[in-house]
Amino acid sequence: MSRRQLRYQERHVDEEEDEIEVGSNKEMSAIPPVSKHTLPANDELRLFQQSFKYLFDSPSLETFIQTVKGDLFNRDYIKAFGDDDRRMAYCVRWTPSRSLAYGSLFASLAEVRTVITSENSNILVIGGGACGELVALGSIYTQHQSLKALNETPDSINIKLVDIADWTKIVGKIVSEVKKNWTYQSPDAFNVDFMNGDVLSLEPSLLGLSSVDLITTMFTTNELFAEDRAKSLRFFQSLNKECHSGCLLLITESAGSYSHIEVGKKKFPIQFLIDTILLGKDQKSGDWDLIKQSESCWYRCDKSFDYPLKLENMRFFFRLYRKK
Repeated sequence: MSRRQLRYQERHVDEEEDEIEVGSNKEMSAIPPVSKHTLPANDELRLFQQSFKYLFDSPSLETFIQTVKGDLFNRDYIKAFGDDDRRMAYCVRWTPSRSLAYGSLFASLAEVRTVITSENSNILVIGGGACGELVALGSIYTQHQSLKALNETPDSINIKLVDIADWTKIVGKIVSEVKKNWTYQSPDAFNVDFMNGDVLSLEPSLLGLSSVDLITTMFTTNELFAEDRAKSLRFFQSLNKECHSGCLLLITESAGSYSHIEVGKKKFPIQFLIDTILLGKDQKSGDWDLIKQSESCWYRCDKSFDYPLKLENMRFFFRLYRKK
């Protein structure tokens, strides 16, 4: 047994053998703070500290955090992510919590976990410039690779991040640290491509929809419909046409009225609209199946998590669809 496999067993010796599986036939109210399928939480948090270590000593960090917080409160996302200073402030303050929650959710969904740990998987992350999804994916991928024998050929993973804000610098820092500290034995197998553009205006061929195995839109769908409802409808309709059979689509948004949208003079939960587009009006005749869901799910950080800034608990709903 390799040293990495021994370290894995030592870290998870006290964990239960059975991972929680979130299913549509059993509504789940919470996902675990840690998973045996991810790296330890403090390894993820340390990655952010290593990537932006100079920021934590900056006297301007708190000022930028408060500025971004105000922009987010006003839902002015273009302003909140309008320059590298704001983007880095967001990344060190809010992304760590997101990455831990995303990793736990991805790991709890067996279908999603299987894609992440499969050979040559293709994953499209919509609105993923802040790197929460990237770190979560990297954590599960690295943990899976650590259990393989040293002479086994490493699985490759291909991740495309698409975001309307230019997160190029931040993505570069995170990827560099992941390859240096996590995937150092096979860095070329961990492939990340960042595309700065509006997903609602990009051609399906540029997104590679026909070859994507997993699409995630984490706390992004509501923003897309707020930006342009007609284009958002066309985008989700394009998934019906372009995605191959078996492709997974995972959507999360804040639980409650925050994720309601107006249609005419009425407000509806956004998941009802997405269900209609993907599943059909009768919830059966559409191009996708809804395989797992939760209307209200909590992720709560553990007291053992070690990070110099506040970590946020999260309450959200999710939908996991599979193309027929």
